[in-house]
Amino acid sequence: MMATASAAAGAVSHDDGFDWASIDWRQAEATVRRLQARIVQACQAGKWGKVRALQHVLTHSFSAKALAVRRVTENHGKRTPGVDGEVWTTPEQKMAAVQGLRQRGYQPLPARRVYIPKRNGKRRPLSIITMRDRAMQTVYLYALDPVAEVRADPNSYGFRVGRSTADAIDQCFRVLGQPGSAAYVLEGDIRACFDRAC
Repeated sequence: MMATASAAAGAVSHDDGFDWASIDWRQAEATVRRLQARIVQACQAGKWGKVRALQHVLTHSFSAKALAVRRVTENHGKRTPGVDGEVWTTPEQKMAAVQGLRQRGYQPLPARRVYIPKRNGKRRPLSIITMRDRAMQTVYLYALDPVAEVRADPNSYGFRVGRSTADAIDQCFRVLGQPGSAAYVLEGDIRACFDRAC
């Protein structure tokens, strides 16, 4: 089944013979999107064996690995190293990173702890993981996101692809504006929740 899924998707991981400048990003994005769409279809049909097989193909594909490395080397934290002190800035480093994203024997490194000053004079703790761990998390995000989007609560909006605060406000307006709707909205916050969670 896994070989069939891999062949049908055209997503076998071909790491050799490529350099960073020669990667066709449109094709890589199309390959990942196609696999994600197939994961959604399998998830909706309840074919969990097929979901797992397609996720395996996606997480082992050259396209997903290359896109993951590009994502972590182009975001705001691209110059912030983890405990290993590594940043991927050159095309050679990025290509080596793609080829090094292998699940077998993978062990994440500890996070580097830094403290950022807050307006009230206190400091917020921040954990910075290595570039490799960020890229590996991104590869798995590509495989898990389609399942999460199918199975998530339709009225959850935080950290969801293609959803915004405006969508949440619109839903509140529609639900709370109906006759007999709730008269109160309860808002809660856990003090320093994320400071202690990691």
